[in-house]
Amino acid sequence: MMKISLAALPRQLKTLKGFFFIASVTTALLIFFGATLTSSLLYEKLIEQQTLEISQGIAKQSVNSLYQALRSGGSHQSLDEAIAADISAFPKAQHQTTVYRSASIEKLYGPGRPAAMPEEVKRVLSGGKEEIRQNPREIRYFYPLAAQASCLQCHKNASGGDILGVVAITHTLQPISAQVRIYFIGLFLAVGFVVLLAGGGVYVFAMKRFRGSMDLFRGKIEAIGSIKDFNQLDVSQTNLGFEEFNEIFHHISLLVDRLKNVAVDKDILEFEVKLLEKFIITSSVVRDWREFIKDLLLDINSIIDAYAMLTIFRIEDEGYEWEVFWRNTPSAATTELFEQIVRAQLELNPHFHGASILHINHHVSDGSKALPELSRRDIELQTKSLLLETPKIGGIVGIGVQSTMALDPVRHIVIGSILTTLLNLVGSVKAIYKYTKDLEHYATRDPLTDLYNQRMFWELLGYEVGRAKRHHQEFGVMVLDMDNFKTVNDRYGHHFGDAFLQAFANLLHQAVRHADMLVRYGGDEFAIILPEAGETQVYRVAQRIAELLEGFTLDTPDGARIKATTSIGIAIHPAHGDNPRDLFLVADNMMYKAKKSGKNCIAFPSEGEMAEVFKKASDKGLMIVKALEERRIIPYFQPIINTANGEAIIHELLMRLQVDDRVVAANDFIEEAEAMGLAHKMDYQLIEKAFVQIKEQDYQGMLFVNLSPKALIVGEFMNRINKLAIDYAIDPSRIVFEITERETISNLSLLEKFVLDLKSRGFSFAIDDFGSGYSSFHYIKRFAVDYIKIEGEFIRNILTDSEYRAFTKSIVTLAKELNIKTIAEYVEDESILDEVRQFGIDYAQGYHVGRPGPLLITGKNP
Repeated sequence: MMKISLAALPRQLKTLKGFFFIASVTTALLIFFGATLTSSLLYEKLIEQQTLEISQGIAKQSVNSLYQALRSGGSHQSLDEAIAADISAFPKAQHQTTVYRSASIEKLYGPGRPAAMPEEVKRVLSGGKEEIRQNPREIRYFYPLAAQASCLQCHKNASGGDILGVVAITHTLQPISAQVRIYFIGLFLAVGFVVLLAGGGVYVFAMKRFRGSMDLFRGKIEAIGSIKDFNQLDVSQTNLGFEEFNEIFHHISLLVDRLKNVAVDKDILEFEVKLLEKFIITSSVVRDWREFIKDLLLDINSIIDAYAMLTIFRIEDEGYEWEVFWRNTPSAATTELFEQIVRAQLELNPHFHGASILHINHHVSDGSKALPELSRRDIELQTKSLLLETPKIGGIVGIGVQSTMALDPVRHIVIGSILTTLLNLVGSVKAIYKYTKDLEHYATRDPLTDLYNQRMFWELLGYEVGRAKRHHQEFGVMVLDMDNFKTVNDRYGHHFGDAFLQAFANLLHQAVRHADMLVRYGGDEFAIILPEAGETQVYRVAQRIAELLEGFTLDTPDGARIKATTSIGIAIHPAHGDNPRDLFLVADNMMYKAKKSGKNCIAFPSEGEMAEVFKKASDKGLMIVKALEERRIIPYFQPIINTANGEAIIHELLMRLQVDDRVVAANDFIEEAEAMGLAHKMDYQLIEKAFVQIKEQDYQGMLFVNLSPKALIVGEFMNRINKLAIDYAIDPSRIVFEITERETISNLSLLEKFVLDLKSRGFSFAIDDFGSGYSSFHYIKRFAVDYIKIEGEFIRNILTDSEYRAFTKSIVTLAKELNIKTIAEYVEDESILDEVRQFGIDYAQGYHVGRPGPLLITGKNP
């Protein structure tokens, strides 16, 4: 089927006006042409028939005249006279008459004129029957002259009925037909002009009937400049003068009514796009979210008349926090009325019913103008609610608009979109704010006891050393380790063990001054920094702790009561050390001395013991140097399994020292090695030996390599590691370098450069102990992180501590959004492994999964 494009049509046919004109004129002309042609053909046929009849009559008359001339003698002269008389009798009939003699007549009278006979004459002479021949130009009649009784008197050689000759009469037809056509052409031109006038009249009449309505409709369309104008458009009363066109416009009217319900202004669409852009939550938005909402309210007023926005959030069980944002300064009456309406809506919400109101804050976006007074009828408050379980946050956001505007379906949709974005924004800000407060707190605090953590201990100790030096003061450092805690923890479980540690931490608060700094160093080990305290004061605090513990008991799950004791080691600045490392080394060694002395003791160093402590530290340094020189650093590998299938496809590289017939773990020497500046050299040797083993075992999995902070500032470190990978044909994508988050806090710029370098070479990057420091989320935003290893403390307590569960869940959710793989550390039993799988953590590591060993073991975890 042939299709014709509109663009291919003549310009006149593209308009209704041109189409009607051409259609009406063409139709009239086609009818006229058809009628004229038909009548012309019929008329010419009629004329032709009449001409034939007349011609036949003239021919017969001419034959009779010739018979008369033949009867009178039939000489050539008499025949010519008869023919001439016949022509003069019919002057308008152009005809020619010829007489042909038969052979018998030629014998009597000689040959006739003309001598040559046409074939028709010969047939008539021989057959005796007349013939008629006709073509478009002429008609020829051939009549036989049969001998009659009167003819025999002269023609003795003939008998009755013999053919004596043939009369040939030729009539010319062309002049008659040509004249008729001339008449018809003239008539056609005259009537055609009249037809054109009639067609034009029909066109003018037809167009006049709906031109006025079309002009009215066009004017309405041209007046539309916005959705507001479109909503006022009414085409239902348009009358085009024809039922068919009116029916079409009836459907157009229905379509317009439907479009009014869905049409949205370009300004509204642009605003919604900007609204989506504003949903990007940056640190500045979290910090200044109230200013953000003020600006948002002013932006909203560019498309809808909104006088207020509202946020009400309930955090944990503390109560409501109200924030009301006014476009302009409201009156006291309007403020009171608005609060009444909001309170009434809150009472209807089961999640907010009965909760206390902490405070209500009112903010004004543009204080240069006063808000018009609003009545209860004027106020229409649309709201949306949000409820979160982790963290436990519930909230309502609202927007106040004029009640008439809320009835506009398009504005209603826009308001809903604004509320959804506002709800997500403020809800996210509130959740992030709460997480941030928690992270800020637990970056310096131990989550279980709320004491300072190990990282903060070293910062506080370093600060106190500097302060004491400047003011030439003493201060004390105390290291405490709870006696027999492992037995208690194993017998009664982690939950009771946690309660035991919390109770001990509360007891320490009772024993120290307000300015003293309490620290949970790790596990059941605690530390205390006592500013401006000498030997005697520090010792008294230690005795007070021991005395408080004498009266301390804790009920066990089985109904028994247990007591607690602790071993305490003390060091004093500057007598026992003038730097944090030496002070802690002395105090820690004294704590172990107290343990060896039977526990529940306080140990204070003597001069001889001081020498022994530093000698042990010196011996450890010599051990490290000797192991490095003799290449007795050996690699150990701890498997990391895929939680989905149990396959050990990753191993973490760990450092060990071979000292005589024993293997020394990194915990016993790594701090000393870093203090001596040898850790990075030990890393080189360890990584090279690991690469050798990978090649020997044809290991195809991934290898995680721990880096010391020193590696960040050693310029040639990555070049050497890259060369080792090339030498042993190891794909860099299989090597993941990990740095503990605690160690990155003061090396951000160096770390950023280091990460860019290793990523450019094809290696991957991981952060260990993720969540242990304040800047966890900052790191994954700033660095191209491939893996995060979740802080082991979170995983170890994931079954019993709701806060740890919340932290872990938020870390996993964030990592999935950023396409970062997660690894759970300290997976110590099957129940924790099952929970790790439920959380959707990608990999698991811990003694339950596999202990470190000298071989790279692949396959499923047994």
